[in-house]
Amino acid sequence: MTSVMSKRKSSRPTRKTTHIFVSPRLKDQIRLGHPWIYRDAVERSPAGLLSGAWVRVQSANQQAVGLWDAHGPIAVRLFSQTALPDAAFIRTRVQAAWQRRAPLRQPEAASTAYRWVYGESDGLPGIVVDLYGDEEGERRWAVIKTYSASLARVQKWVVDALQDVIPLAGVIDRSGEDWRLLAGAPPAGEIIIRENGLRFAVDVLHGQKTGFFLDQRDNRATAGEWSPGKRVLNLFSYTGGFSVYVAKAGAAQVVSVDSAPAAIATARHNFQLNGLDPTAHEFVVADVFDLLEKYHGEGKRFDLIIVDPPSFARSKSQTPQALKAYRRLNALAMRCLAPGRMLAASSCTSQVSPDAFRAMLADAAADAKRQFIIQHDAGQPLDHPVAVNFPEGRYLKFMLGQVTPRR
Repeated sequence: MTSVMSKRKSSRPTRKTTHIFVSPRLKDQIRLGHPWIYRDAVERSPAGLLSGAWVRVQSANQQAVGLWDAHGPIAVRLFSQTALPDAAFIRTRVQAAWQRRAPLRQPEAASTAYRWVYGESDGLPGIVVDLYGDEEGERRWAVIKTYSASLARVQKWVVDALQDVIPLAGVIDRSGEDWRLLAGAPPAGEIIIRENGLRFAVDVLHGQKTGFFLDQRDNRATAGEWSPGKRVLNLFSYTGGFSVYVAKAGAAQVVSVDSAPAAIATARHNFQLNGLDPTAHEFVVADVFDLLEKYHGEGKRFDLIIVDPPSFARSKSQTPQALKAYRRLNALAMRCLAPGRMLAASSCTSQVSPDAFRAMLADAAADAKRQFIIQHDAGQPLDHPVAVNFPEGRYLKFMLGQVTPRR
């Protein structure tokens, strides 16, 4: 880790912006407020322009203001169609994002962790902020992740805005390989959060992403509703989020599978935190594809299989490869279900649309000689909103339904 950022100083952006010119074909996209300009659409830009420079994008008769990235495939992330952002501008958007999550702070929500800022959909492109509060509600940490070096230009404004909106024990940056402390103090160890009244141990300093997969909150609850009395197999279980929900709801047995021993150890811990006996269930460190082949060969069958893998594609060019992996994975899972039982298939790969994911499941069912009837089709919870001018923000797919033999 590195040290705390310097104390607040009044921040005034330079009023200078650089003009860049992009294809006239993008004029409608800019008019609608889409926040990305890809590099191959840039027709004219100054040589040597550094990441983090404010630029004014011109496309025919449309303009917008954003941050230049000198290296990534997205050349500009647009923040406004007119205003040059400053600290007050950023604070307004952080405050608006806070208000948008108000339902999650109602007592009946019983959750102390959620996404506070969801990038483009909250008007802060390339920036996400997850909030983790301890179960007593006394201390909260904000964890920031940015997706471009250019965003260093506004990071301090974001940190200041977060602290202005609510008291925070600390602000942590998880953008790089290691964590950095940006304000306050880090947690002394794990944070015990509450989600829908259940307890989970989260390591915000070293865990995957920002420590916990907050986007599956509603889908975990849905899986729980379908699990009483069932034999459940949870694949890519990480720290046991889905497993705890289904076990607490009354599943007869839960098998949690992940390739990371540390994640499986935390999953056992999370069972104990919720008054569940880990010895009554099974925790397996294994490659999911190999294990499904083994279970199929042994004739081992389940009543509900949850398939929630990590993203299989980081770029559009990897989409065909990702769909092929999803197809094989879900076909193997369908073969390990007892006749007429349930599959919960999920994907966080943004390059795979809901329609493409549905079509992949049809192919997987055909490969497995099964019929898959979707009974529940969902996406992201309210703290991951989707702006209508940014359909790419709708990345999560969760489809649950019955798998029957094909005759």
